[in-house]
Amino acid sequence: MTMVQRRDFLKAAGLAAVAAVASNTVGAQAKQPASKPSVLKPKRLKRGDTVAIVAPSGVTWEKFTLQLSIESLAVLGLKAKVFPHAMDRHGYLAGTDADRAADLMAAFKDPDVDGIFCLRGGWGAARLLPMLDYDIIRANPKVLIGYSDITALHTAFAAKVGMVSYLGPNAGSSWYEFEAEMMTKLLVDGKKLEYRTEPKNDGTLVARKNRSQTIVSGTAEGWLAGGNLTVFVSLMGSPYFPTLDGAILCIEDIGEKIYRVDRMITQLALGGCLKGLKGIVLGGFTDCGPDESEPYGGFTLGEVFEQHFGGLGIPVWSGAQFGHIRDNATLPLGARARIDGGNRTLTLLESAVA
Repeated sequence: MTMVQRRDFLKAAGLAAVAAVASNTVGAQAKQPASKPSVLKPKRLKRGDTVAIVAPSGVTWEKFTLQLSIESLAVLGLKAKVFPHAMDRHGYLAGTDADRAADLMAAFKDPDVDGIFCLRGGWGAARLLPMLDYDIIRANPKVLIGYSDITALHTAFAAKVGMVSYLGPNAGSSWYEFEAEMMTKLLVDGKKLEYRTEPKNDGTLVARKNRSQTIVSGTAEGWLAGGNLTVFVSLMGSPYFPTLDGAILCIEDIGEKIYRVDRMITQLALGGCLKGLKGIVLGGFTDCGPDESEPYGGFTLGEVFEQHFGGLGIPVWSGAQFGHIRDNATLPLGARARIDGGNRTLTLLESAVA
């Protein structure tokens, strides 16, 4: 081998090695500079579109829940296509992992399906992540909406696809007027929404419901990430967890003791996930109270938030209207937004759909 041949061989081998490393990099799409968040956007929905109902997570016991879901989507102007395993049962899961993954992939590949609504949360979506074809999903971007356990899909899509997905009501949710209106403005009209919590007064001198609080003032811009805290944290260390540099972290939870919320946020901190954040928005932490076995000397949830987030030097506010609450607004994870901690707002800087 001549010197020139050897040089060309080493050059080619080096490029191959670089390509191999790049192809195996965890969340390569998510590791873009903060100014370049996930930019793959599904096309907006329009009235008359066909949307899939799939069940990537927990079993739905009552067939009537499916009927109500179909009727709710019809009121929204959407035609439901129920995929074969939506009402299956495999223990506490909506069918086997293989069947649930097959339904989800079939929905992405189906040319007649314009969007995908997850029937419910529960548990099980994370079990599907190694079984999904992310190249097919990337080639067929579609609206995927759901919350709670569906956080696993949103998080994986951020890491592996770089596609905007939508943290919002499940197909089986009650779909109150506020939820329907917010979803329509975001996914049908393509509005750049401003999220703020409007207090509600039930006859008291001062409004006590729907209150938001500033933890740290200031403004910043970033891309939206997060979802259910328990599910989100459970993916740390896996190939399905994105780099959070430049993100505005939006988290919520339900039914967790305060010390557990503390523990999960501590895990995020120990993993270095809080360092590159631009802001934090805290949604509903429903039924997250103190451990009854420790009635004295505990922390309030607000104190835990202040301890972890108060010294980060980024805007933080709590009481946003998303999560396991009655009026659950749809958030476009991956889209760019501006947070204002003092005024307690989150404003989209771009349409969340193509």
